[in-house]
Amino acid sequence: MKSLLERVAAGEAAGVQECIDRYGGLVWSLARRMSANLADAEDAVQEIFVELWRKAPRFDPRIASEATFVAMIARRRLIDLRRKLARHGEASELPEALAAPREDHAERAEIGDDAARARRALAELKPEQQRVLRLAVFDGLSHPQIASVTGLPLGTVKTHARRGLLRIRELLTHERAHPASEVKP
Repeated sequence: MKSLLERVAAGEAAGVQECIDRYGGLVWSLARRMSANLADAEDAVQEIFVELWRKAPRFDPRIASEATFVAMIARRRLIDLRRKLARHGEASELPEALAAPREDHAERAEIGDDAARARRALAELKPEQQRVLRLAVFDGLSHPQIASVTGLPLGTVKTHARRGLLRIRELLTHERAHPASEVKP
C-alpha cells in the first residue's frame, strides 16, 4: 500500500485532499507562529503545500516519517519566506510561485540527521511531555485543543510543552557539543 506522500507524488486527487486534511493543522500552526500576520500565514500555507507537491517524490520513509518530512518542508519554506521579506522589506508581496530550492544528497542527509536527533531527544522526555509535544507538532493542535483531547488542565498542557521543549533544547545542545558521546538525561 502506498504512503500518503507517494499517492500525492503520483498525482492522486484523493491523496492531495487527504494530505491537506491530515497536515493542514500542522502546516497552519507552523505558518502562524513564524508569520508576521494572518495574511502572510495564509500565503505561506499555500506556498508550503505547493512545495510539498513538488517534493513529495523525494519522500523516503526510511529517512523520516511523513509528518517530519512535511514539517521540514514547511519550516524551510517559512525560513526562506521570512528571509525574503527581510531582504525586500515588509511591503513587498510574495510572488505567485517560488523556484524550488536545489536539494542535494547532503541536504537529504542533513534532514535525516536532524530527524534522528529530534526523535532521540523526544524519546528522552517523560511520557506526558512526549504526548503533548506529539499532539502539538505532528497533529498541529493548539494548547486548548490538546487539553480537550487529553483531559489535562490547560496549565498542565502548557507546562508539559514548555518543559519538554526546554529539555529537547538541552539534549540537542549537549549532543551538538558532544557528538561522539551518548546523550544522557
